[in-house]
Amino acid sequence: MSGIQGGTAVGTASGATTGATTGAGGGPGTRAAARERLVDVVLAVLVGALVGVTAAFDTDTAVVDYALIAVASAVLALYRKAPRVVLAVATASGAAYVLHAHPGPPAALPVIAASHVSARVGHRAWAAVAGGVFLVAYLATGPTTRQIVEQAALLMGWFLCAVVTGLADRNWQAYLRQTEQRALEAERTREEVALRRAGEERLRIARELHDSLTHSISIVKLQAGVAVHLARKRGEEVPEALLAIQEASGEAMRELRATLEVLRTDEPTGTPALLVERARAAGLAVELTLEGEEKPLAATVDRAVYRIVQEALTNAARHAGPAKVGVRLAYGEECVTVLVEDDGNADPSRPVTPGIGLRGMHERVTALGGTLRAAPRAEGGFSVRAELPLEVPA
Repeated sequence: MSGIQGGTAVGTASGATTGATTGAGGGPGTRAAARERLVDVVLAVLVGALVGVTAAFDTDTAVVDYALIAVASAVLALYRKAPRVVLAVATASGAAYVLHAHPGPPAALPVIAASHVSARVGHRAWAAVAGGVFLVAYLATGPTTRQIVEQAALLMGWFLCAVVTGLADRNWQAYLRQTEQRALEAERTREEVALRRAGEERLRIARELHDSLTHSISIVKLQAGVAVHLARKRGEEVPEALLAIQEASGEAMRELRATLEVLRTDEPTGTPALLVERARAAGLAVELTLEGEEKPLAATVDRAVYRIVQEALTNAARHAGPAKVGVRLAYGEECVTVLVEDDGNADPSRPVTPGIGLRGMHERVTALGGTLRAAPRAEGGFSVRAELPLEVPA
């Protein structure tokens, strides 16, 4: 634990994650959906224009033929929502068009496009049936056997390519999703391994500190206590240095036990309210204030709030003197604010280098995408203010 009174530190999260917003402002999700709709409309327009221009060179093309071309092409813009309906409408309209106008192979483009997107989302059989229906309708319009065979073979190849490319795209998208899932799983596994190793390292350090320091400090405290007792028993004046050694060794034992407890577990053992009650029992004048509607916090945020209040109260008890301390937890729409202030003897004109406790708070808050400010107050005393997001990105 460190003395931080009189020091100043401001922590801000670098590159804080900002969630995608939707609504009237138009977040990334809304813009992506709009781009997809625009692409679909452009696809339908291009197909319709190509088939329509081809039909315009045929002097026998009637108004009803242009209407069928428009329906078969325009319905392609809805393929993301209802691919089978789009396939059925495009096939029916295309078949009716070829039966009525006897056009060339480009008339099959709307049905080919609909077959491709149907195969892409997994409706292979429907795409094959649609291609077969259109080919039957087209074969019925052939003026000679040779033309029928040639054009049927050409269109069959087009439909086969449409189905195959649709399946290939579907498989590629599935591969990308699996790759992303494996990457996320690997990242999660690495984090778990790192946390486990960190826990094992904390336990190792705790054992080393216990074995190397606890015994020695206990001996010092015991010998100092015996010396004080013997001096008083003999009626001699106890040296102040001996009393100081006895007191310092006792304090060192308490600090060591607290440090070992922190090393053995990183989880909070209570709530901010319980910390305030413990501080009051220890003689510190503390008041807890809650503002806003209390909301459930993510585990990491809840742990950070607990540690910030714990460290701030510990420093106030050590360095603020006979001061009053106020702890305020304010719940907002997107963040929770932790404010711990005292009216102790901190002086803004005498800055102190932040110690381990303040640096630990800064690292916790920054890792969660929040901000921290710890500094002496202009009116005297010390203030620790942290703002943490209610939800932490995964």
